[in-house]
Amino acid sequence: MAMPMELELKHVELRAGDQFKVQGRIMDAAERFQIDLGCDEDDLALHFNPRFNDDTDGTVLVCNSKIAGCWGDEKREIHNPLQRGSTFKIVLKLMGDMFEVEMPDGQEIMFPNREGLDVITYIRIKGDLKLTSFKIY
Repeated sequence: MAMPMELELKHVELRAGDQFKVQGRIMDAAERFQIDLGCDEDDLALHFNPRFNDDTDGTVLVCNSKIAGCWGDEKREIHNPLQRGSTFKIVLKLMGDMFEVEMPDGQEIMFPNREGLDVITYIRIKGDLKLTSFKIY
């Protein structure tokens, strides 16, 4: 199996109204991947984590935040349009007090900006995927 990919961007400046698009292909034997937004790996305003083999829910989308190294309450979305071995496009939008994740089938997942971060300076994409395109606009 291929090594999980990791892309880490530091010193970016994303603010309310900004969005970015991630396109890629999910590995055939994927367990999970994640898209993280925040200040650094211990302070994440949004941890977006599609899982394909979760103990409880099987295929599930998990959103969470991490503040000073401590995870918050998970938000689980049982409807996961992402599938192993398929290509995908996800758009993440910063709305100020919320994050919106637009899924390939048009489903929109909302997650609160629990820490009230005004500026996102750190982005990490990692896991069982092959990234084909990443665009901030």
